[in-house]
Amino acid sequence: MAGASGERAIAVGESIGVAVNGDNARIVVLPADAVRWARTVEAPQGAGFLPGSASGVFVGREDELAELRAMLTDHGTAAVRAIHGLGGVGKSTLALQYAARYRDAYTLVWWITAETAESIVTGLGGLAMALCPQWAGAAGPDERAAWALLWLQEHAGWLLVFDNVEDPGVLRPYLGTLHRGHHLATSRKATGWHAVAPSMALGLLPLPEAVDLLSRLAFPGRAPTREEWAAATELARVLGCLPLALEQAGAYVYETGTGLEEYRRSLGLVLDEVSEGIDPERTIARIWDQTLGAISGRDPLAVRLLEAMAWMAPDDIPRGLLEPLAPDAVALNRALGVLHSYNMVGFSGRSFVGVHRLVQAVLRGRAVGRADAERVLQEAVLSLDEDEESTADQWQQVLPHIDALAENSPEGSVPSRTMADAYLAAAQYLYEQQRDGQTVTLRRLVLAQCSESGGTHLNTLTAMNNLASAYTDAGCPQLAIPLLETVVARRVETQGSAHPDTITARQNLAVAYNEAGHLEQATSLFETTLTQYEQTLGDSHRHTLICRHNLAYAYRLGGHLERAISLLETTLAQYEQAVGDSHPRTLTCRNSLAVAYAQAGDPERAVPLLETTLAQREQVLGHTHPHTEATRENLAAARRAAGLG
Repeated sequence: MAGASGERAIAVGESIGVAVNGDNARIVVLPADAVRWARTVEAPQGAGFLPGSASGVFVGREDELAELRAMLTDHGTAAVRAIHGLGGVGKSTLALQYAARYRDAYTLVWWITAETAESIVTGLGGLAMALCPQWAGAAGPDERAAWALLWLQEHAGWLLVFDNVEDPGVLRPYLGTLHRGHHLATSRKATGWHAVAPSMALGLLPLPEAVDLLSRLAFPGRAPTREEWAAATELARVLGCLPLALEQAGAYVYETGTGLEEYRRSLGLVLDEVSEGIDPERTIARIWDQTLGAISGRDPLAVRLLEAMAWMAPDDIPRGLLEPLAPDAVALNRALGVLHSYNMVGFSGRSFVGVHRLVQAVLRGRAVGRADAERVLQEAVLSLDEDEESTADQWQQVLPHIDALAENSPEGSVPSRTMADAYLAAAQYLYEQQRDGQTVTLRRLVLAQCSESGGTHLNTLTAMNNLASAYTDAGCPQLAIPLLETVVARRVETQGSAHPDTITARQNLAVAYNEAGHLEQATSLFETTLTQYEQTLGDSHRHTLICRHNLAYAYRLGGHLERAISLLETTLAQYEQAVGDSHPRTLTCRNSLAVAYAQAGDPERAVPLLETTLAQREQVLGHTHPHTEATRENLAAARRAAGLG
């Protein structure tokens, strides 16, 4: 394996940015001019981003559209609503129609693919690029997302659409801090919304509307004959009135000139016998068999591209990513055009392609196309320089697809060495962006490949340590602890107790103990590790400062406030000297010290320190950011304790 990364030291309670991942926020320091632009830049009339076009066929959902409008507007400027239902039932289509129809009622409409926290960060970054390109063009992904959050906090009357939310909880931080506009979410998940947002269930189309949709697609520009209407009725029944199935069937009939009755018979379809209703994946699989033959007859490359795209993220697949699979750009565009004509892919602008998730699921189930997907993603990832800021946009385009490929790896599979190198490069980039909690799957696969070299190989130990660090960052310390205990023992055996990698692994184990609630074990190990860091790296090394802050945090949790305060005062002075007064670690340390003062019954020292921290966090993060609000609450409590009201 090339380029194994060394052990990393984790900072307990370290704030790592404003672009939000789940319930954890990462502080991003924005320059003063960017903050000023976020507060003063106005969205041009009609500004926003919606995928594709809402001008296509739309039938049978007028009542739902009116209900959605009422649900949002009846609750003022901070309304939140979610649409949930089966895959392929038309949730995104309904949201797109709403956003397009009422676009003029909003100052800005912005569509965000929301399957993962990473994709939300990317979507917010696009908002910054649209409104403030003069600054965002040179900024990184987190900085762009931070700017977008600040802009949304400072302006009113916008609509955010979070499409295809897999985990409703991932929206909670955004909904809690962005309350000057409307939020609309779509999701296949019916559960989990009670604590996040009111939701409405979207069912299958009523039969008359389903027949209408199928007929308009199969016979555009003319009314169907009585016989065609009867055939459309029978086919719509067989397809369970599932909009995606109807759209693909209609596209096939129109493209091939096949009669509706002939099409239904050729599929060999009968009504689904499913206890809880239609099985969308089964229905789409039936249609795919028929469509595949027609597409293959027109352009075999189109089928190959679709099979490869099945292993990628469903949205925003760069056309350039697919170029290695085609002989030239003309052939690539022609093949994608064939797929589009059969309603198998959609286009977002001129550069990106999207595939419906149900179509992807059917193809992945047939285990085709993965080798092609691995090939193009290996080339894309390994051609990027993780240290070059200029490649940040390229990383943001590729990361969702490398993540999707990893997440859909066959159970128990071991990636090739080249594929593992690509996974490692992506994981390291995410780590440098302070998103280590998002690298768990990538690091599992890297470890699987490394383990073929043996359990004590240095690369294996590094991969094991880094997976454990990702587990801890993702809030799963109980999974990290056994890995780190193994790493420490093997590092001691192979490299000695005082080796920097051994010390770092020992500190990471202490962090995991601390996060898991094993406070005594954590404190003892932090004390040992701090002594070793001071002896081997010096008193002001970054790892030493992190460890000292971690130990102070453990002391404070254990009620040893004098020890905690002494360490925090020393560490804060060193951070201010080393990285500056407003660096994220400096702010975190200052806040920790102020909280320790307050807990020790010394509000006179806590109050001014919290006032300083609050002012800085308001300037950097905005008035409604979770960390700003936490500091504000701490300040209010300290003032009450000091009798200041």
